[in-house]
Order: sequence, then structure tokens, then C-alpha cells
Amino acid sequence: MRIAHAILALAGLLCGCTPIEEARVMTSLPETRPIVIAHRGASGERPEHTLLSYDLAIDQGADFIEPDLVSTKDGVLVARHENNITDTTDVADHAEFADRKTTKTIDGRQETGWFTEDFTLAELRTLRARERLPQLRPGNTAYDGQAAIPTFAEVIALAQRRSAELGRVIGVYPETKHPGYFASIGLPLEPALLAALREAGWDSAEAPVFIQSFEVANLKALRAETSVRLIQLLAPGGSPPDGGTESYAAMITPEGLAEIATYAFGIGPEKHMILPDWNREPTSLVADAHAAGLRVHPWTFRAENMFLPQPLRGPGISPDGAMEREIARYIAIGVDGFFTDYPYRGVQGRASALELTRAR
Repeated sequence: MRIAHAILALAGLLCGCTPIEEARVMTSLPETRPIVIAHRGASGERPEHTLLSYDLAIDQGADFIEPDLVSTKDGVLVARHENNITDTTDVADHAEFADRKTTKTIDGRQETGWFTEDFTLAELRTLRARERLPQLRPGNTAYDGQAAIPTFAEVIALAQRRSAELGRVIGVYPETKHPGYFASIGLPLEPALLAALREAGWDSAEAPVFIQSFEVANLKALRAETSVRLIQLLAPGGSPPDGGTESYAAMITPEGLAEIATYAFGIGPEKHMILPDWNREPTSLVADAHAAGLRVHPWTFRAENMFLPQPLRGPGISPDGAMEREIARYIAIGVDGFFTDYPYRGVQGRASALELTRAR
């Protein structure tokens, strides 16, 4: 936290401000160390996109919590990785919603299930979250049925309340999911997103907020509407679903990165776009992005063997691999932050990397 903001936060405590007022004072972003972004919360240990998951991530030291945002039928933003909620809720157990099961085409892919845009918020409130990967993370199933689907406003409120309690800034890092699709059905995500940030007092360039998207057009439109920091997400193959450019590969050329820099603060590449092979040198993506004035926040660091380079894997499928070493190497390459399902281990990996840097 900047010294000036720390003083203001202390002043808030002394003046008897409410927790929300105090949290609104505390709006600085980390400046000198990579930020730890809790991917869907502490999703390695709690069902993703629940207040249980976000709260644990904050306890574990995350700088930001990440809600993926989709819309309800009545235009309320809720935190789900996809608008198809078949695998992340108990909706299939609700006989009253059996007739809502349908097949849709989302960003060119056909899916069958239940979709948030077919439910009002009140109806979604009757559902409970479930672990999305029960075979990989069986321990998380102990929390099935304990958490409701949170709204974006509730996620912001949690971050602000915990910021006030802990005396440190916890930001939010929302992703607009399928923004082109939602706009096409009359439920654009961006107006509700910006309204929620304005209501919270977190709608400036200095706010602890990043807005991310795999699409291009909505980020360019947001740039005209807000000074909040924007992140262009990048995948190792294919192209943005909205056709905003010919391919993600074209976006990581020096020319493509220069174009991104006209509307975004940084990029969020899949981690292998930086280090395709653990035993080889990294690509030039981090250096090229920095040369274009962009920050780099790769995704996603997970502790299970299937997600780790072979030399870092532990026994079995349990999360015993050396994820901290992986994170430390990416920090040495120069990333400015990273997404992880295990925030406390991300904090440890960052500490190890910074300790090595100081020792040199």
C-alpha cells in the first residue's frame, strides 16, 4: 500500500468511519511486487466462485479475488465460471426447474444444461454451489450445498469489508464471460458492471480493480466509459470470440501488443505462452509486453500434477507438487502478477522469488 493511502486508512480508523467508508479510502494497488490473484477464490480448497472460496483466499493473503461474471434473466451480475450452471450447482436436483434444461450455442459451441440467463436472481438464490472438479478435488465436496451463488455486489462488499478488517487492500478482478453473447440477447454485462463499481466507489484508475476479457470489442467500449484498468486475456490458440482480431497469435506480436496498449493496462496470457517448456528459455512475450507498456498477469497456477511441469510433480494426484518453484520462475522472468487456485502457496512462491532476488 502506498504510504499516503496507509495514512488515510489509519485516519479512517481514528475518525470512526464505517467499514465500507474506510474501504473506499483504501484504494491503492500494489506497486513493487507481483500481485497474487485468487482464481475463482481459493478454488483449490473450496467450491469456486462462492463467498466461502473468496473469503478463504483473502485469509490466505490474496491481493485480488477473481469473480467471473454472467447475467441473470433480470440483469443482475452473478459469479459463475460459465452461464451453464449444470456442473457447479444443484440445479439438476430441483424438479421445479426441470423444464429449463435446454441446448444453446455459446460462442460457436453447442451446450446443453441450465443457464443463468433463464433464471431470475430470486430463483438462483434457491440453488447451492457444488465442486466443479470432484474427482480432482474430492475434499471440496465437503462444502457442497453450503454456499449460494453470490452477486458481483456481494463480492465487492466482501472485499471492502475484509480490507477494512485487515488493514490492507483486497481488490476485485472481474472477468466478463461471453460479453458478446450476453449483448446479443439483450443482457449486456458492462452497464451493470460499471454501475456496481460506481456504487462501491471503485470506479477510477486508482481503484483496486482490473476488468478482464477474452473479447476485444467490449474492452475497447469500456475504455471509452471508464478509467478502471483493463486486461486483455490471451489464449494459446484460436481468436477472440467476437472476432475483434484475426487471432491471439497476432495479438502477441510487437504490433499486436502496441494495439492492445491503446486500450488496455495489461495482458493475461495462458502461462505456457510465456514458458512453453520448463527445460527451455521463455518466449519474449513478457519483455515485448513491457516494451509496449503493458503489465503481464499469466493464468493459471495449480498444484495438482496434471497442471505442473514434469520435474515439479509430486506423488499421486494430490496437490503436492512444487507449484511455488513454478511461480518463482515466472516471477524471475518478470511477470507482474499471476492467477492461482491456491493463494497461500502463491504467496509463498512470491516470497521465495523475492528472497532470491534480494540475495543476489
